[in-house]
Amino acid sequence: MKKFISDIIIKPLMTEKTASLGESQCYVFEVSPTATKNEIRDSIQKFFDVKVKDVRTSIKPGKKVTKAGRTIGKRSKQKKAFITLKEGSIELIQGV
Repeated sequence: MKKFISDIIIKPLMTEKTASLGESQCYVFEVSPTATKNEIRDSIQKFFDVKVKDVRTSIKPGKKVTKAGRTIGKRSKQKKAFITLKEGSIELIQGV
């Protein structure tokens, strides 16, 4: 089954820490928890028209949601992809 780029890349993560990584050609994206490194690499290269050098991923587990001392649910896990580029850059617009 072929996946669309929008199914793999959810959004770029723009924080102070990731902004400092942008100077070293490293960008951070939130991706689908089921996406593989090869799918992430191909999606970034097609969408932004850049060459990807390295893809590193990390998974942040979902937390339990409590209300009035009782567990009422669980948040879904999140997967981040740290993208290092060979050449080129990605223009991301930061909100005000």
